Order: sequence, then structure tokens, then C-alpha cells
Amino acid sequence: MTQVVVGQNEPIESALRRFKRQVAKAGIYTDYKKHQFFETPQEKRKRKEATRRRQRSRRH
Repeated sequence: MTQVVVGQNEPIESALRRFKRQVAKAGIYTDYKKHQFFETPQEKRKRKEATRRRQRSRRH
């Protein structure tokens, strides 16, 4: 659960920026996108294989 406490004289834009940074850091948005639609086992396998392929190419 991400939570931001807004200071008394703090602008809302600043608090919103901090909130967005915390959400991105926690990976909430990516998790939401992943669960937004049903993924068949075949699609999941393909996605994981593509991720592995990308990680392998980064190492070399």
C-alpha cells in the first residue's frame, strides 16, 4: 500500500509527484497492467520466454 503524507505548506503537485514515484518504485502500475486482462497459459509462457531472452542478451 502506497501512502503519501502531504505537508501543511506543500503544494499538491509535489505530493502527486512523490506518490507517482512511489507507485513506480513499488511496481504497482506494472502489476495492474499484468492483471488487467486474462492471460492464457500459452501467452504467459511466451511472455516469460521473451523476458528470459531479453535478460540473456543483456548479460553478454
